[in-house]
Amino acid sequence: MFHILVVDDDKNTRLLLRTVLEAENYTVTAASNGEEALEALDREHIDLVVLDIMMPKLSGYEFTKAVRSTDESLPILMVSARQLPEDKHKGFLVGTDDYMTKPIDQEELLLRIKALLRRARIASERRIVVGDVVLDYDALTVSRGGEVQELPQKEFLLLYKLLSYPGKIFTRIQLMDEIWGADSETGWETVTVHIGRLRKRFEGWEEFEIQSVRGLGYKAVRNT
Repeated sequence: MFHILVVDDDKNTRLLLRTVLEAENYTVTAASNGEEALEALDREHIDLVVLDIMMPKLSGYEFTKAVRSTDESLPILMVSARQLPEDKHKGFLVGTDDYMTKPIDQEELLLRIKALLRRARIASERRIVVGDVVLDYDALTVSRGGEVQELPQKEFLLLYKLLSYPGKIFTRIQLMDEIWGADSETGWETVTVHIGRLRKRFEGWEEFEIQSVRGLGYKAVRNT
């Protein structure tokens, strides 16, 4: 069971978030400011933080900066009434993983939390599980049942990237920069070639597929 730390100086917001999260079987610890939140992190194992920005004693920005000085991996979701682009930019610059504006859409909040927890698990375990399919980052293998395929590094990294963010569209340029490096002299057409190889290699695997998005790029779709 995942343990979520809710940090907000508004009592009603803390109560609402606790109710929503506990209904989804999350364990919830609440804090009214950043100082209390840091103390909670020292006492308990926390899997994710849902955090307001404007709070007494220690703001959400200051809390996030303090956490990131010692922990790069703890998922942090800022939820704030501040909607200006510069507020969001500052949040990401100090180290938040995601940013939502109030009033809170409860369904969107839960979806964002699930996505952050999934990516955190992928990063720590270095593996992705899609139904019966397992991608092992350290071995560069994709397995299903007794079948194991060891992929060339670029093919594996491309598939791993897409399946880490199912449904998210990546442009060819984004994938080139991520997998081959921004300084690579290889043209973006090589992404198309590698996508074709992956599709052929996993043809008939119903657990996932790589879809082309006309005029944009590619996305992975999980079917399980």
